[in-house]
Amino acid sequence: MLLFSFQVLLNNGASYGVLALNMDYYAMRCPFAEMIVRMTVNQALQRDPTLAAGLLRTHFHDCFVQGCDGSVLIDSTKDNTAEKDSPANLSLRGYEVIDQAKQMIEYRCPGVVSCADIIAMAARDAVVWAGGPYYDVLKGRKDGSRSRIEDTINLPPPTLNSTALISMFGQHGFTVQELVVLAGGHTLGVARCASFKDRLKNTDPTMNMYFANMVSRQCNAGDDNTTVGLDMTMNSFDNSYFRALQMGYGLLTADQTLYQDAETKGFVDRYAMNQALFFFDFQRAMLKMGNIDVKEADQGDVRLNCRKLN
Repeated sequence: MLLFSFQVLLNNGASYGVLALNMDYYAMRCPFAEMIVRMTVNQALQRDPTLAAGLLRTHFHDCFVQGCDGSVLIDSTKDNTAEKDSPANLSLRGYEVIDQAKQMIEYRCPGVVSCADIIAMAARDAVVWAGGPYYDVLKGRKDGSRSRIEDTINLPPPTLNSTALISMFGQHGFTVQELVVLAGGHTLGVARCASFKDRLKNTDPTMNMYFANMVSRQCNAGDDNTTVGLDMTMNSFDNSYFRALQMGYGLLTADQTLYQDAETKGFVDRYAMNQALFFFDFQRAMLKMGNIDVKEADQGDVRLNCRKLN
């Protein structure tokens, strides 16, 4: 497991937009916040290791819609259908883990720690628990007050090709290399057959035939909600995702396309060969992702219940 210091990034924080946040944000007002989140996540993953993927994905889906503001946690009401009820978010899991951590933190430090920060810390702790790299999480995000289903159009669907992915990630300031390394988060988790069944029906030539037949049998034995692992070690954070792409074992179009495009293929090969490099670059990319359009004190607040507005 790698330990990474953000000092060099903090010295160049303007390019990452991180200066509004810092690692010691809760040092005085809620020093036990990170410990509580870590303990809650570890206990949950001991019971159900598959939650690691859900917690990591929740952070990504939160940040890509209106910024990292905890909006993905808000429940729908009779007057508003929230982000979490979008088809793009129905596969997210681990909301109860965030709720538990929030409840315990509120007991010790009422009204101090934002739901957005809890998501970021929980995602990091899930990565570490699954065998991935440790990295410090910058804190100080505030919670947003908007959560609408129509905003989830900003989430990349599993059918995008590399050109569309590069464009979508570029809108958030990510380079091609950062796109590929963040896609490596798919080393954790599963996908529903509905997300890739068109590749099976139309015999996608980029899909390894043996792999396609194996996956077809799994999906045919179930239904659209049947799940298949995104790589062979779906509960372990490693570089097997990139090796799978090299063999044509990418489950989603948005995954396998990264190996078909000369602009992204080199990064896939690099991470498939060097897991330590993948871990190092993943840490840097997660720092950057965790600071997309963060809300500061005058733009948001700290929700007392992550599922509803104060």
